[in-house]
Amino acid sequence: MTFKEQIQQGIPDVLPQHKSYDAATNHAPKRKEILSNEEKKLALKNALRYFDAKHHATLLHEFKAELEKYGRIYMYRFRPDYEMKARPISEYPGNSEQAKAIMLMIQNNLDYAVAQHPHELITYGGNGAVFQNWAQYLLTMKYLSEMTDEQTLSMYSGHPMGLFPSHKEAPRVVVTNGMVIPNYSKPDDWEKMNALGVSQYGQMTAGSYMYIGPQGIVHGTTITVLNGFRKIKKSPKGGLFVTSGLGGMSGAQPKAGNIAGCVTVCAEVNPKITHIRHSQGWINEVIEDITLLVARVRKALETNEVVSIAYLGNVVDVWERFDEENLHIDLGSDQTSLHNPWAGGYYPIGYSFEASNEMMANHPEKFKEEVQKTLRRHALAINKHTDKGTYFFDYGNAFLLEASRAGADVFAENHIDFKYNSYVQDIMGPMCFDYGFGPFRWVCASGNPEDLAKTDQIACEVLEEMITTSPVEIQQQMADNIQWIKGAQENKLVVGSQARILYADAEGRIKIAEAFNQAIARGEIGMVILGRDHHDVSGTDSPYRETSNIYDGSRFTADMAIQNVIGDSFRGATWVSIHNGGGVGWGEVINGGFGMLLDGTKEASKRLEMMLFWDVNNGISRRNWARNEGAIFAIKRAMEAQPLLNVTLPNLVDEKLLN
Repeated sequence: MTFKEQIQQGIPDVLPQHKSYDAATNHAPKRKEILSNEEKKLALKNALRYFDAKHHATLLHEFKAELEKYGRIYMYRFRPDYEMKARPISEYPGNSEQAKAIMLMIQNNLDYAVAQHPHELITYGGNGAVFQNWAQYLLTMKYLSEMTDEQTLSMYSGHPMGLFPSHKEAPRVVVTNGMVIPNYSKPDDWEKMNALGVSQYGQMTAGSYMYIGPQGIVHGTTITVLNGFRKIKKSPKGGLFVTSGLGGMSGAQPKAGNIAGCVTVCAEVNPKITHIRHSQGWINEVIEDITLLVARVRKALETNEVVSIAYLGNVVDVWERFDEENLHIDLGSDQTSLHNPWAGGYYPIGYSFEASNEMMANHPEKFKEEVQKTLRRHALAINKHTDKGTYFFDYGNAFLLEASRAGADVFAENHIDFKYNSYVQDIMGPMCFDYGFGPFRWVCASGNPEDLAKTDQIACEVLEEMITTSPVEIQQQMADNIQWIKGAQENKLVVGSQARILYADAEGRIKIAEAFNQAIARGEIGMVILGRDHHDVSGTDSPYRETSNIYDGSRFTADMAIQNVIGDSFRGATWVSIHNGGGVGWGEVINGGFGMLLDGTKEASKRLEMMLFWDVNNGISRRNWARNEGAIFAIKRAMEAQPLLNVTLPNLVDEKLLN
């Protein structure tokens, strides 16, 4: 069968050959056993409902074995034989170009060069899934190949509920992930519902089909590192940045350190992902011996070398040994997946990677105890460095939250706040999000690198024209973004699809997108898929990350994210998504995203202007109402540019009056 025929087939009527477990692929750890015997039967019934009854006897034993061995039913047998990658949009079957664009993005999320655990359909973060099992993937792709522009596909946590009558201006796909009743949003609730096959953790851009590999976060990470050094009034040259994690999101850190121009040490316990990042060029060197690491870092600092080094081991060893050696750390952070601390997001010190995985699956309480013990040591070592002048920031991965729950010394003197701010509180919030700057993304649907180079040039020209009239309040942001896009090609950021990320405000996003659409209309480039990270101005309500610089008491509300996805859906998005969970954990955040296909038409121009304006200014208006100074400035400027925008402004209270 051809690729198109396989897509159109969906779930095959004849069972494919059983597939052996490929040990060379990076696999998800075994999930802990959480289902009762009756619940295991229910999980099997839930899995078998995808298949004709004639196959149930065969598949029952197979799925039962998967559930017992891995803690989940992935349906490995149904993993496609074709290469999993984003193909040019013309290679997909279907009746809708928008649906083809979504197929392209789904396959990009599962590309072996992009996905963390591709055979388990997990893109990043240890549990950020595109689908729960391979039957869902096959059925979804089939539906997309059949869809017309007058239908909408409804996706329930990876399960395609079906095609519904709709209309041309509606989204082609609406995605929800993990949208459970609030009282059932504890980590073990996710474990149980995911094992049953009824809910999944979509992370942010994993379950919304908009992940573009580590590049997706590297720009924001570069901005964070650059401004971290600006904050301590030191040049990155000759400076040291220490952190950990080399997964889908955290893997951007060493590349960002290189672009910023410092020495970066990034610890990672997983050998496979470490060597993958090294082979992809995201890290310069890998060192396993802590003594050799100390010597190598000293040499790099003495010569002002720009280098990124992966330490294959536990980051606590790095913090403790660098303290003993009096190696000064300028910037410190952590980006392990602590939103997922008991299922592979963070590993205890003193155990091998393999031994930790065995303990996690078979002795979960012991594993939790060792993780919390490690978190206490981790925080203690960081405190010793900050006493010597290190600037440490929480990278929004729930490090301080989980460390506090472990009893670590991370609280400020008031015993309410943390002693360290998050990077959003200190950098991204006041400098970027309040002004509307966030991670705008695009993917060249042709798969042609020449199209990507042309879009880079178009975006650069737009920004260079805009900066000539930009107000002084956003000159630094504009200059950083121009520098970024000019270096995008030489930094070799592409993994998987021909994609790019660029921090831009609403005006910049609209002007860049319109310039793309005009270039498509002229036949200069192929179609372009727009999107963004959920980690943005408006898409995410996350009290310890995206909205951590909201100080009016509304940090724990999620009106903004819900309003955002509803508003995007009727303003022209090709697909929309809303998730429970994300970079800081299940039950800790609500986040939403979108995708939009530009095809060179006037209709696309109308949609992009309407939707992108809302997608950014929704968040600025909320930040303005929270009395954030930059957001008040930004929303006033937006109202001057758009007469139909009329936002409620806060009346500021004199602090002397309150006191």
